[in-house]
Amino acid sequence: MLKFNFSGFKHECGTDEAGRGCLAGPVTAAALILPDNFRNNLLNDSKQLSEKNREILKPIIENEALSFAVTHLEPLIIDEINILNASIKAMQESILKLNPTPLYIIVDGNRFKPVNDIPHTTIVKGDSKFMSIAAASVLAKTYRDEYMNKIHEEFPMYNWRQNKGYPTKEHREAIRKYGPTKYHRMTFRLLPEQLSLDL
Repeated sequence: MLKFNFSGFKHECGTDEAGRGCLAGPVTAAALILPDNFRNNLLNDSKQLSEKNREILKPIIENEALSFAVTHLEPLIIDEINILNASIKAMQESILKLNPTPLYIIVDGNRFKPVNDIPHTTIVKGDSKFMSIAAASVLAKTYRDEYMNKIHEEFPMYNWRQNKGYPTKEHREAIRKYGPTKYHRMTFRLLPEQLSLDL
């Protein structure tokens, strides 16, 4: 059963990201503040939900949240500052777009950097413990999936509509055959044998 509030503060914000382990596409973060009376029996960590249930929840969360924001950070930025920093930056940018400004932030995972002077707590597996983080995980995942479906039209041979940029066998085969695109993260090991390049 998901808990509603961690800090006891009103306007507590939950934040989470999607796409950290992907070879292509952005890392996407969402942040939101839920009203005190928000309850939804369907809501869970987005990884535990079917795509259909995530799509059902997305408009409910958007309509009922006091405020929500989503941020995509492109592969160029991921390659420049690394995936952990990019994930944190995407969450921070989403939080800064919220109105009202949150009084407390709860973050999925174990790493974060402060946003202004707002107190925060990192919570491992927070998306399966707190409603606001679970709701943020649903938005991050659905918005990122939408983005991947869109760029799939541009490069259908990688089948991003199916694999969403994750390192599936099929995705790696396509990289081997066609090479990387502008949406691939060049600092990631795109192919398993990249460690032993003949130099």
